[in-house]
Amino acid sequence: MTQTRQRLTAGERRQAVLDTACRVFAVSSYRGATTAEIAREAGISEPILYRHFGSKRDLYVACLEEAWADLRELAESAVAASPETCLGAVADAFMAKRAKIRLIDLWIQGLNEAGDDPVIAKALRRQIREVHDFFTAMIVGGQARGAIAADRDPRAEAWIFVAGGLLATIDQRLGGLLGSDFEAVRRERRRWMLA
Repeated sequence: MTQTRQRLTAGERRQAVLDTACRVFAVSSYRGATTAEIAREAGISEPILYRHFGSKRDLYVACLEEAWADLRELAESAVAASPETCLGAVADAFMAKRAKIRLIDLWIQGLNEAGDDPVIAKALRRQIREVHDFFTAMIVGGQARGAIAADRDPRAEAWIFVAGGLLATIDQRLGGLLGSDFEAVRRERRRWMLA
């Protein structure tokens, strides 16, 4: 019995390649992943991959955008579900996410492996600023609802929130480096923000 594969539209194929690339980068790394491997995993040829993404770098930058879109959606849903504890809810949802690569994982790869690439460095700078601005607005909204202490500086607190995500990722990658201190850090941050 012959099985026929359903043909995907160009947009669906591009998304499938992007989803595959995010998984491959998550398991491997920017340097370690190859376009041949990504194409093979996506069930296409390399020339077809290059029709959608001009280079491995373009594909990586698209993965950055995809991971940010996922995080933004996750954050907005967490805030809608728990506006009183918005930042804690976002942090909990972010750390529980395991299905796809997390944005901060891509940032770390980009800094470590592609930091000398000016295109990736520019994409990281732009995106980290955008993430910061998003969380600044979230904190301002939390302050307006009375969920976050009014005397906290939203811009500074947003940088601390981003730094907390990096710390959590380092802790996770090193198998619990902080031990019980990690929960103490989270508890104290929440107490500070909600005081």
